[in-house]
Amino acid sequence: MLELGCGGGRDTATLAAAGHRVVAIELSPEAVARARERVPSVQIHCQDIRAPFPLAERSVGVVVASLSLHYFDWSETIALARRVHEVLKPDGVLLCRLNSTNDHHFGASGHPEIEKDFYLVDGTPKRFFDRNAVDRLFAHGWRMLAIEEKVIDRYDRPKSVWEAVLERSD
Repeated sequence: MLELGCGGGRDTATLAAAGHRVVAIELSPEAVARARERVPSVQIHCQDIRAPFPLAERSVGVVVASLSLHYFDWSETIALARRVHEVLKPDGVLLCRLNSTNDHHFGASGHPEIEKDFYLVDGTPKRFFDRNAVDRLFAHGWRMLAIEEKVIDRYDRPKSVWEAVLERSD
């Protein structure tokens, strides 16, 4: 498995405990240090997810991207989805969680808009997705196996997200 944006290793630990071989990527050196301490058996790379992945094309069965694909303008987001597609084996699966446009607690309103549904939230760019944007992001080379908009208890307040399971279709 390839995990994009592992943070402090919360999901990484769950995946490793379930017996999966995980390679993780995280931008923050502090978060990487916490993740390595939490899950020392996992290979964790400190890098931007836009940099080349540490795995070969068509070599990964599953990519996990939980709240990590939303920091970029639309063209970079599309390019990142293509790169995820390329790293997956044929019929590989992407499990992703994306900010919903209904996520008003964490920045989908009241912040300067950079481009449609892309805001500068406390100095950090964040993209928010409606169903149409999710469909556009995964329009080519993907088969949507499941999608649901839901509220999760990931942080100190309810967070609205899209959870999607997609399969590489070519």
